Amino acid sequence: MRIESIDSTVIGSNHYVRITTDGGLVGFGQSGCWAYPHAVHAVVEDFSHYLLGKDPRNIEHHWHHLYRMGPFRGAIITAAISAVDIALWDIAGKRLGAPIYELLGGPTRDKLRLHLLLSGGSIEETVSSAMSAVEDGFTAVKFDPIPTDVQNLSLPRMIDETVSRASAVRDAVGVDVDIIFELHRKLTALQAPVIMDALKEFQPLFIEDPIQIDNFSAQATLASDFRGAAGIGERLHNIWEFNNILSLGGPQFVRPDLGTAGGISHVKKIAAIAEAHSSTLVTHNCLGPVLTAAAAHIDASIPNFIVQEYSPFDDILANTPGLVSSFRREGGWLLLSEQPGLGVELDWGAIPNIDFVGREIYEIPYGHDGSVSFAV
Repeated sequence: MRIESIDSTVIGSNHYVRITTDGGLVGFGQSGCWAYPHAVHAVVEDFSHYLLGKDPRNIEHHWHHLYRMGPFRGAIITAAISAVDIALWDIAGKRLGAPIYELLGGPTRDKLRLHLLLSGGSIEETVSSAMSAVEDGFTAVKFDPIPTDVQNLSLPRMIDETVSRASAVRDAVGVDVDIIFELHRKLTALQAPVIMDALKEFQPLFIEDPIQIDNFSAQATLASDFRGAAGIGERLHNIWEFNNILSLGGPQFVRPDLGTAGGISHVKKIAAIAEAHSSTLVTHNCLGPVLTAAAAHIDASIPNFIVQEYSPFDDILANTPGLVSSFRREGGWLLLSEQPGLGVELDWGAIPNIDFVGREIYEIPYGHDGSVSFAV
């Protein structure tokens, strides 16, 4: 068996890969570096010079060859590897007639609990979105309680508005629903402990990404000092970074993205490292059914799983002619696919161009003094 063709395409902020073998098997993958999809596409085109003619069964070997081709690292490289890796696992499952999670050791559970990314800008809109989620059967929700103009607020005002939004959602959903606070790296290392302590009274499942990703020690210190659970990792890229931050003392929840952290091969290893540190895997996931399926195969095969991130885009894209997923959502649960491979088929010509980002990449917040603020 040989790889006959590698196709790569960018649709809006999404980048997809299709690998076809000489026997007609087709595998699909997706990257997660939504800010620079065209850069990832260019790297995949460079990868194709190595991959064409190779045996698609040698997934681990190909992963390391692609990672070591040049002495450069980062989100673009691992995102390109992620898309290729997912596509190769798709081919492996189809060749063997089994879902990918069976190739990873078999299922550890029958279905996957989901937490829904809430929509809405105002407190009223967020509360309405939360109540709709609960009515739909979700037992966990996630939202950002911090005001959008945080860079221009005094600390007391920031705390007051953040607590008001958190309190409104907790009151709306009650105590039978878990809440996750996504802080989107908006805070400084001095602001973060104060905000996290103020949010603790609402008993969040965890608080995610309070500060920027530049300093592992600062992130780990925040996680270990906080008398609650923290989640970190959606912008980390490999097992070495995750091992470093866990060895420094945190977090309790690790958040690799299947589209940027090396695909199925690598995130399975990240899950094992997290397990060794008594940490739980909650994969980052906001770009639709392909990466949701890839994450689901990991979640189904590991012991240290609690809840899977789920985006409204999953439901939107799953009902379009360009994408067919065999993973079915029932309320707040995702049922495991029994289809061979990834369980998702794509028709690139019919996939709609959906704006996942919500802004142009160069449009980031500025402070009143004209300084660059923290973009999410």
